[in-house]
Formats: sequence, C-alpha cells, structure tokens
Amino acid sequence: MKIALFGGSFDPVHREHVNFVRAAIRELSLDLVIVMPSRLAPHKRLGAQADGEARLQMCRLAFEHEPRVRVSDFELSQEGVSYSCLTCRAFAKQYPDAERYFLVGADMLEDFFTWRQPDDILKHVTLVACGRGAEETEVLRARFYSAFGKDFLSLGFSGEAVSSTDIRVSLAFGKKPEPLDERVFAFIRERGLYTHPAIAPALALEKPERREHSFRVAQMACARARSLRIPEDKALLAAALHDCAKYVPLSSPLLEGFSCPENVPPPVLHQYTGAYLAEQYFGIHDQEVLDAIRYHTSGRAGMGELEKLVYLSDLLEAGRDFPGVETLRALFWNDLDECLFESLRHEVEYLNSTGKEVYPLTQEAYDFVKSQVGNAK
Repeated sequence: MKIALFGGSFDPVHREHVNFVRAAIRELSLDLVIVMPSRLAPHKRLGAQADGEARLQMCRLAFEHEPRVRVSDFELSQEGVSYSCLTCRAFAKQYPDAERYFLVGADMLEDFFTWRQPDDILKHVTLVACGRGAEETEVLRARFYSAFGKDFLSLGFSGEAVSSTDIRVSLAFGKKPEPLDERVFAFIRERGLYTHPAIAPALALEKPERREHSFRVAQMACARARSLRIPEDKALLAAALHDCAKYVPLSSPLLEGFSCPENVPPPVLHQYTGAYLAEQYFGIHDQEVLDAIRYHTSGRAGMGELEKLVYLSDLLEAGRDFPGVETLRALFWNDLDECLFESLRHEVEYLNSTGKEVYPLTQEAYDFVKSQVGNAK
C-alpha cells in the first residue's frame, strides 16, 4: 500500500493544492493521500488567518470528489506547533507496512534543512516535491544528499505559482480569486473569512481607480509583512483604509468633530482625515494601524515598522511609474530601511529641485532616517 501525507496551513486551500495531490496520485500510483491542515505551522508563527475548523471544512470541500484523498484533523487536534517530525512518527506507527511519502511544495523543500529533526522525518517517509528546473533540482538534490545521505522524489508536475497571500487580499477586497474552488469561495463568503467589516464601507468612499490602487498597496504590504514579523491582518487593514478619506471634503458630515492640524498642504490632508474616519466611523482602535494611515503620505521621524511598510507600499505599488521606481522596489524586498532612506531622499530632492515646499514631517522623517541609515553607509 502506498500512502502520502500532505500537510500545510491551507489558508485557504486552492486549485494548485488539489492539482499537486492529483499529480502525486497519478505519478506515484498512491492508494491514499491524507490531507492534514496544521494547527500552527512552525514556518508561519504569526498564525493562520482562518481558524482550524474553517480550514478543515474548506479542505473537505476542495477534496470531496477525490476518492483517494482523506482529510484529517490530526494536527489540529494536537496542542501547540505542528511539527512534521511528530506527525510522521505517528503516521509510521499507524501504517507500519505501507510505502510512506510526504508531499511538499518546492519552497518547503528548500526550507527542509531548517525543519525540526529532518533526519527523523526521513526515517519514516520519502519526501516528494513539485517538479522544477532540471539544473535547480540537481543542485538541491546534491545538497540534500550531502546533508542526509538520502534522495527526494521530484514529480513531473510543476504547477502554477499561486500566492495564498494574494488570494486573501483579493477576498478582503471583495474579489473572486481564480484559483479558488467555487464551493470553497462560497464557504468563505458565507463565513465572512479573510476580511474586516471596515474594509467594504471604507472602499465605498473611494473612486474605482483609487480602490484598485488601494488593492495594489495591500498586495504589496501583505506580501512583505511576514518577513518583517508584522501580522498580515494589520498590514491589510492599514493598506486597505489608507486612502479612505481621499475624496471626503472637510465639509462632509463624516468629518464633523475633526480638528485639522495647521498648514497642511492638500495632498497630505487625507492622511489625517483618513485616520479620523478609521477610528471614529470604522471602529479601528489599533494605534499602529491608525498611525500607519495617519502618516502614510508624509512619513515622520521614528516611524514604526507598519508605518514604513504602508508608506513604501503606497509609494511603490505596481501602478506607480517614475524614474528610479524599479530600483526602489528592489530595495523594498531586501532592505526596508535602506528603501525608506532612498525613497525619502528622492522625495525631498525632487521637491527642492522643483521649488516646492517640503512638508515638515517629511523633512523630519528624512533627517531621522539619514542619521540612522545614511551615516552608516
């Protein structure tokens, strides 16, 4: 009997998860694949966006027409972090006479060297990964054999790159992500998963083209958030609401009670009114989120990580086009502080060269970052 485990956060489960399992069944002649949502994956310590019960139900919906697949709640029923070494040990005890495999995505295979007790995992299962380029596979295979004295299997199936983060952002903005099964999508909509009650009414205040800008800002911010140890839900909320007051005039009843700072230029005003609306009308009381909205245009000295993230995502999202933007985008993914320094320098130098006044908070932000980053260069 040939059996494979396929674990993951499945947050949410999507088409390529199903295609990977089908390919493994076909290429390895598997009798059974056990799909197992994790309680808390060690490589995703900030936690899943949907709870375990919801992710379990979504997996059951996605795989319900796959006769050789069983969805298990084993890891969800355990306490603490879902370590694969413990799961594989239990798996081997339950199926001692079976040929046992463990399905992993290409990115997880690269990270396998950092897993807890990888040697112990390989005592109980053979790793099976999505196919990838021949040269890249051979380099990784040599490294793998050098580390463990064993090989892994590589499927002919390579699949398409699908970002679960992009799926979640799309759902939060009311979009239907193409990689989602219709039944999974209906379940998500019914349960109100992957969104926040403030997002839809905030976006309703924006023009359609501005909503698309906010969507791209959220995509960029959420894609970078995990590597900065920023919770994705915070990045999403701040990015989605950052321009909520862009088209709300000071005379609007929504801004009754708003106290405007002195000498604020029109292009900057909406960051203050946006933070006011976020707190007073959309019920946001997380100070980090409010500050990220409040300073997303000007910046300020001593910005927090979420403030930096939203400021830069707003400046560099895929729809922006100005000289040097590609260089800044490359820095965004590699060194956020260096990117902030170069972005503020670009802004201040541009305003000075055109004879425009630099807003005091922007100048203070630049001077501060220059003292922290620029002097270290």
